[in-house]
Amino acid sequence: MSWYASLTVASLIASALAIPAGHVLHEKRTISNHLERRRVDGDAIIPVRIALKQSNLETGYDRLMEVSHPESARYGKHFSAEEVAEMFAPAQESIDTVKNWLMGFGFGEEDIMHYTNKNWLAIDMPASKAEELFATEYHEHDFADRSMRIGCDEYYLPAHVAPHVDLIKPGVVMSNRMKKRSLHKRQWGNWPPNHKGPHSWPHSQGWPSHTSTPISGPTSTSSGSGPTSTSIPAGLANCDTHITPPCLRYLYQIPAHPNNTSPENVMGLYESGDYFAQEDLDLFFAKFLPYIPQGTTPKVDSVDGGHAPVAVHNPLNGGESDTDLELAYSLIYPQTVTVYQVDDIPNATGHTNATGFLNDFLDAVDGSYCNYTAFGITGNSPSIDPQYPDPRKNGYKGQLMCGTYQLTRVVSISYGSPEAQFPQNYLQRQCSEIMKLGMQGHSILNAAGDYGVGAGPNQNGNPYGCLPGPGSNTTFPVYSPDWPSSCPYMTVVGGSQLNPGQNVNDRESAMQVNLTAFNIATGEGQPTLLIQYFASAGGFSNFFPIPSYQKADVENYINTQTLPPSYNANAQGTNIGEGGGLWNRLGRAYPDVAANGAYLDIFNNGTEERIFGTSLASPIFASVLTLLNQDRTEAGKGPVGFVNPVLYANPWVLNDIINGSNPNCNSSGFHATTGWDPVTGLGTPNYPKMRELFLSLP
Repeated sequence: MSWYASLTVASLIASALAIPAGHVLHEKRTISNHLERRRVDGDAIIPVRIALKQSNLETGYDRLMEVSHPESARYGKHFSAEEVAEMFAPAQESIDTVKNWLMGFGFGEEDIMHYTNKNWLAIDMPASKAEELFATEYHEHDFADRSMRIGCDEYYLPAHVAPHVDLIKPGVVMSNRMKKRSLHKRQWGNWPPNHKGPHSWPHSQGWPSHTSTPISGPTSTSSGSGPTSTSIPAGLANCDTHITPPCLRYLYQIPAHPNNTSPENVMGLYESGDYFAQEDLDLFFAKFLPYIPQGTTPKVDSVDGGHAPVAVHNPLNGGESDTDLELAYSLIYPQTVTVYQVDDIPNATGHTNATGFLNDFLDAVDGSYCNYTAFGITGNSPSIDPQYPDPRKNGYKGQLMCGTYQLTRVVSISYGSPEAQFPQNYLQRQCSEIMKLGMQGHSILNAAGDYGVGAGPNQNGNPYGCLPGPGSNTTFPVYSPDWPSSCPYMTVVGGSQLNPGQNVNDRESAMQVNLTAFNIATGEGQPTLLIQYFASAGGFSNFFPIPSYQKADVENYINTQTLPPSYNANAQGTNIGEGGGLWNRLGRAYPDVAANGAYLDIFNNGTEERIFGTSLASPIFASVLTLLNQDRTEAGKGPVGFVNPVLYANPWVLNDIINGSNPNCNSSGFHATTGWDPVTGLGTPNYPKMRELFLSLP
């Protein structure tokens, strides 16, 4: 029986617990979105997990740079999983300190479970005991999605214990359900949690041709990097309004299809709550890629009950998975693709109390992460992540998968959530795992998002997805950074586009589609939209500081542009919006790079559609890295791994985007310009130049 079921309502009025002498605040919630709060019954048993602070995490960035920076003598000499695990194991002093504290509180050593990887301690106790131990109050929280979660708003630890603990759960770790990225459909469907899906309309709606009146958007320019020919090749005349595989290959100078493949260079796609249909792939192959045999299908690694494919017209065939696969096959075939289909249907589609994002996937590809303790969190969170076995209909009846699958060298993720909806420690733990995967030679890419400097409609308790903050107001709310884009170990991909009326020899602009004008032009009529522009997301983290590999480029942008007012976020991110600032000038900046995200022709649910979103851009860039890995394999070299340091040191291998912006939060957001910018990063891929660079590295 779920442990939630054992919780009963206590008095709605409870006096605050006194803070014991010698205790310090360890975590405090900064944003609360619950509707009601009920005190947890004191006799209810809570499974408490104590995440021990790892050792040497402060050296992780430097160790990653050792194998990722082009000027390092160790470039490309990635660490093994065993070497990484040993490098960051908690110190014995931390284990002993926390266990002694618990035993001094009356628990026996036999009550404390110590996981074999040393990362965390587990102990079950009554809620009343947990409240006394952590000087807090546990409440049930009801949310608008009718889910109930348990946690506290803050908790305290003895001063001598706190330095050894990352976090306690359940505790502050109790987030809102993650929301989809929003590939805007004609009619909003039941999108899965966390999804950054495409915005699409079927062809039957009467799309404007490339000669029709351009939809209002960024000013077009034909100068700059990218294709240099003045003639338009056959079959590419309509790439401004119909992006097809030949358009992409021409824009980024990618060969038609690779000659060789290697099993170690399979490309990975993260999917959850959205499922591909083989019929859609076959229709796409027949029209755009006739050299690919009908029935060609990806390998599906089912993570905790995630299964694919589904039939067309199944409500779970929402378009994200179809899009990712159709793009990948367009650029890397005959190289193969692995789909990591994560979580069973009840959890993946938002029909449970689970709100976790990425943890089940990371568990499945790295067994050590299942019980990994960092920044106060150990393993999955019962109050956040899916719990298995799942007794529900269509639920996964097996145990949580730990280290079941081998992670591909390159993985594209098109899912995310506002950074503010999770405690800082929860995000830091996930980000440190991405860092560790980078140390092992993996490239993890993420779509930046689609609502400019905001998070999307009605997120963060704001109709535009913006943030509140000291000194902020409803006219100019604070910009909302995205997760996991704000993790400095992700390669974050923004969106670009050819504006209507341009051709494949023109420089792309930032992805920015006027949805009102577009709906009218395509016969959809006047829509009711909170946010008018569907625009490449970008901005600055409130939790993660700017990494050294991008510092010079970002500071150059900040110092040379006229920008909205900013603030300097403190280490805990508790002064967001201070002094009327709209963005954190000290934060990790994103996106890093960009790729096309507009007017892509796909097949979904048996129908040809055109779609928009940075969830197009991420698999495009991931495909380029997959091709580069194959080039390096043939040269006897290892994978490209974490590419950000190489790209920031060599921006000449990318096509700079200098036009467009990412409006939201009642502002024009940031603007693209020469060099790096928080709209399209360093630019779009130039495959020949990137190939030259990465083959020159050891």
